Order: sequence, then C-alpha cells, then structure tokens
Amino acid sequence: MEIRARRGHPDFLDLPWQLPLLEWDVDNTDGRLVRMAHGVSRHVVRFVQYEGRVYALKSTEEAVAHREYDLLRGLAESRLPVVEAVGVVTGRTTPDGEPLGAVLVTRYLDFALPYRYLFGNPTGMDLRPRLVDAGVVLLARLHLEGFFWGDCSLNNILFRRDAGALMAYLVDAETGEHHPSISDTMREHDLEIARINIAGDLTDLMASGRIPEIDVVDAVDDVVDRYRALWEELTRAEEFPSSERHLIEGRIRRLEDLGFDVSEVSLQPTRGGSAIRMRPVLLEEGHHARELERLTGLQVQENQARRFLADITSWQAYLSQEEGRDVPRGVAAARWLEEVYAPHTVVPPELADRLEPAELFHELLEHRWFLSEQRGAHVNNDEALADYVSSVLGTRPPERIVVEDD
Repeated sequence: MEIRARRGHPDFLDLPWQLPLLEWDVDNTDGRLVRMAHGVSRHVVRFVQYEGRVYALKSTEEAVAHREYDLLRGLAESRLPVVEAVGVVTGRTTPDGEPLGAVLVTRYLDFALPYRYLFGNPTGMDLRPRLVDAGVVLLARLHLEGFFWGDCSLNNILFRRDAGALMAYLVDAETGEHHPSISDTMREHDLEIARINIAGDLTDLMASGRIPEIDVVDAVDDVVDRYRALWEELTRAEEFPSSERHLIEGRIRRLEDLGFDVSEVSLQPTRGGSAIRMRPVLLEEGHHARELERLTGLQVQENQARRFLADITSWQAYLSQEEGRDVPRGVAAARWLEEVYAPHTVVPPELADRLEPAELFHELLEHRWFLSEQRGAHVNNDEALADYVSSVLGTRPPERIVVEDD
C-alpha cells in the first residue's frame, strides 16, 4: 500500500485501509469517523477527523484518483474555489489479499454548507437566489479558466457564507477536463448537463419535503439565463467612440465591481478609426479579495473583502481626521487589522463554531448599523459585538462542521 499525501496533513496510517470504506465505523477508525452532511455521490465517501480538521475519503479507481488529484491541484494553483487535494491511497488489499479500490483524500472546507442544509436552513432566510448566483459564478469562472466540468450539480458544490451572499466551491472534478480554453459548444454542453442534474437535485428536494412544490423547468431555465447573462457581461465585445476612451475604463470598472480583474483587453480600431472595439481577454475573479490580501494578509471571500475594504476606507478617513494628517492606505489597513478586525472577531469558545471570523465581522458591521439606527446614535464596535454575541450569535446553529441528518 502507498499513501501519497501533501505535507502539512496527517499521514493517515492509523486508518483501517485493509477494509472497504463501506465497512468503516467509529470503532475500527479509533473514533475518527464523523458523519458529515454532504451531497449524493456515486462513490462510497467517508469523513475522518484529525485535531478538528475533517477530510473526505472517496473510493474510486487508481487512475481516476490520480487524475482528479492533479486536476484539483491545478485548479487551486489557478486560484479557483475548489476543495484542497490532500492525497491518494493506492495498493490497498484485504487481509486475504483481495485488491481494494484507491482512495482520493481531500480536505473538507471548514464552515462549508451543502445545498440540502441551505435549502432547509434554520435561520429562516430564503437563500435559494443567492445559492443559484454562487453556482452560476463558479461555473463561469471555471469556463473562463478553460475547465469543462462534465458533472455540474448541486451535489458537487459546497457553499460558504460571504457577507450575506454565498460563495460556491467545486468538490468533485472526476469528469473534468482542463484546457487552455473551451469552445462555446463545450460550454453549452456543460450547461445542458448542469440543467439536467440541477433539475434532478430540485426534484429530490421536493420529494424529501425540504422545499415546496416548484416549477423545476422554470427554476433550471433561470439558472441557465443567469449564467448566459453573466457570461455575456464578462466576455462581450463593445464599441466606443475613439474620442471617448474613458468609456473603456468604465467597462473595466463595471467588471471589477462584479469582482473580476481584467488583466488583458483586446482593442481594435473600427469604422475607419472613429471607434474602438474593446473585448476583455484575460479575466480573473477575486478583485477585492486580492486587494484585501495585499493590504492585510487576510484571505476571505470576495464580498467579504469588498465590505472590509470599504470599512478600511472609513477607518482611514477617521485616522486622518484624528491625527490631522493624511494617513497612507497601507498604514490605515495595518492598524485596521490590529485595532478593528482582530479584537472584534473574538467570541466565547463555545460560540466559535457558529460563523467563521470574516463572516462574523461582516455581521458585526451589519449589527452595529442596526443598533445605531435603532438608538439614533453611533454605536461603537465593542458595544455592537457584546450585543450581537448575547442576542444573535448564540441563537445560530454550529456551522463549522455540519453533521449528517439522522
């Protein structure tokens, strides 16, 4: 037997590899087996826990495991939202020498939520539109990177909260293909697969009583329409008068507002030079997240980063007024991290599993605004955090690790 695993993770040698995954239980895994909420899979999947970190183990064929491992590594290196590929286990046999399948090991995302949890989420908020938007952005990002998924479905996505919205992560790349670019025909094929799979996912949800009866055809058509609208906005060519080149910058800023960096554009003179045809060529999602990481080192979701950058701007203005001088943005960001963000993401240990720190801070900002409006006076972060912890956070369910329903 061979375990190929990345550094920084357990060696997994204490697991009962001589048994099929289907036969693993709490006893023969020395208490490491955990029952995580997850999507439906055609493979046997088990979850194990090491010092608070959860890993997903998927039984598959050796060649398939190595291929998916390499695909996930490649997508991660391209800064796409995917689960972390940790290792591959091969050469397993039973005590009698019977061969067993290979196992792909991935790191389960902390505070990741499967779609079944979100559709029946206990906060009472209807997250379905945000879930659809997150899935559409994920598929568009993958296609921009030249990745043909081949099995897009709600079962193969995990979601994380992102400043009131959601961010989607790919968790299964078994059928994927990574190319320099993909054709419109391949994109449409991927979209048709998504349409069929999501229709099945929604039908299952209705059958289980998690959602009321809906028109599934209308629902999946909405997914396709949203994808096409986003793709059109990201990739369409547009003509501008040569005398109004500032409009090109305006188009780039609109794409940045959507969260995409435009690192290369194609500009072609048209109409005898009186107009310029502009088309985005290289796009990368995560504009605000990269800017925040550059300033503070924080790695958060895109909408969280957008919100925090706005808070840093307000903090910079406050510092400049207090000190009677212009405080550089880099200095303001460093002080914001130390004086504003860090002390206000600390909660009692028994509540630390409710929200990840970045989403907690976003909710704190929302709660501070709510209290200020309610009281008709400014409420500082210390007051807002104390009130939020006592009145809101304790009522939320744990989400760092979401266990499987009985």
